[in-house]
Amino acid sequence: MRKMLRWLLSLAILVGTVGAGAGSASAAPAAPAQPDIKERVLAIPGMRFVAEQPYEGYRFLVFSYAQPVDHRHPAKGTFQQRFTLLHKATDRPTVFYTSGYNVSTAPRRSEPTQLVDGNQVSMEYRFFTPSRPQPADWSKLDIWQAASDQHRLFRALKPIYGKKWLATGGSKGGMTATYYRRFYPRDMDGTVAYVAPNDVADKEDSAYDRFFAGVGTAECRTKLNAVQREALVRRDEIVQRYQKWADDEKQTFTVVGSADKAYENVVLDLVWAFWQYHLLKDCADVPAPTASTDELYGFIDEISGFSAYTDQGLETYTPYYYQAGTELGSPTFKTPHLAGLLRYPGIYAPRNYVPRDIPMRFKPGVMGDIDRWVRHDAHRMLFVYGQNDPWGAERFQVGKGAKDAYVYTVAGGNHGSSIAQLTGDQKAKATAEVQRWAGVSPTSKPLAPHNAKLDRRETEREPVTLRP
Repeated sequence: MRKMLRWLLSLAILVGTVGAGAGSASAAPAAPAQPDIKERVLAIPGMRFVAEQPYEGYRFLVFSYAQPVDHRHPAKGTFQQRFTLLHKATDRPTVFYTSGYNVSTAPRRSEPTQLVDGNQVSMEYRFFTPSRPQPADWSKLDIWQAASDQHRLFRALKPIYGKKWLATGGSKGGMTATYYRRFYPRDMDGTVAYVAPNDVADKEDSAYDRFFAGVGTAECRTKLNAVQREALVRRDEIVQRYQKWADDEKQTFTVVGSADKAYENVVLDLVWAFWQYHLLKDCADVPAPTASTDELYGFIDEISGFSAYTDQGLETYTPYYYQAGTELGSPTFKTPHLAGLLRYPGIYAPRNYVPRDIPMRFKPGVMGDIDRWVRHDAHRMLFVYGQNDPWGAERFQVGKGAKDAYVYTVAGGNHGSSIAQLTGDQKAKATAEVQRWAGVSPTSKPLAPHNAKLDRRETEREPVTLRP
């Protein structure tokens, strides 16, 4: 009996031990979960959380990041620079987007982000409020400082988003992506620049004259020139109405000088802005020069925008006009059909859109350096232009020294041209190149399904000719 009891006790102990061992194996501690993406970003020194908006399939967060006012002398102070994060997964590629202006705090997805089904970091350009140092030392607003902002933010986020990165942007954003690649060529695995102007020699603008002599059809060009001329023939009547509108809306003209001077700028914008934002089919909507003043006024406002040259309209874009007058350059073009009707020679220039207490001095050669680098050293870069977009009259080109670099033109396209608007083999090849650079399997179509809200492609309505 004693032997039987000892055997049963031993068996119970043995069974308990085996059971405990089995339970321990099945309940082995799991690998620690990664911290929330918001917390991972906030762990980076200098990061601040601003806001979060729920969005199905993503996390959309707004942050600000402490950047040096002067990257050459970082100890001389910092400012907070806004950026947004459209987070999908850390094992997906990331697209670094900039418009070159303010950042949108609504969820949006650039075309490359849709093509590669990735994350998107969107950065506000320095000196666009609220990303402006206080006090503002405008000498620290240049393309190298801005590229250094992107470089520093990329380096901060790369340990979290370790897959391939692409840079992109449209218009001034396309210029920004290109300049970033020139100064920090090893950061990005590819660059997709849309409708990016390339004003190599600021004083040599004959390309724009050739463009306006051949764009669209002769019939459409004649209609636009005629209505532009009529807008100046009736300027006194329309300026009176313009001034009344400004008074009613509490808009002022201190920077440009007067409603009459503002109006001359608005009219000079008219033909350029039409081709920038519209298509050849829209020529049918151009009024005849015999149209009523009401109809003429409405057309001018729709195409050029009367608010563009008020103090309030100019203020948002002061950083752009400063850059246009110091490094980027700006377009000029001949208007022989307006002979005898223009009152302010030389008014159509960036210096006239920036408050006089901000000093400006143009630095020749800056754009020439960028152009040479793109022609001879571009690597994994893709440029998209629209055939009927005035900004494409002076564009980037790639030469023999460039590798895996391409320039595409959308037939009949305007300033909203995209890869999706290319046709046939060009569209398939461009799509596959972007995906290959991003480290995903190349296909002939976007990897992410279309989302009507995220993928809205409308051209940003910027009615001033000098602002791309």
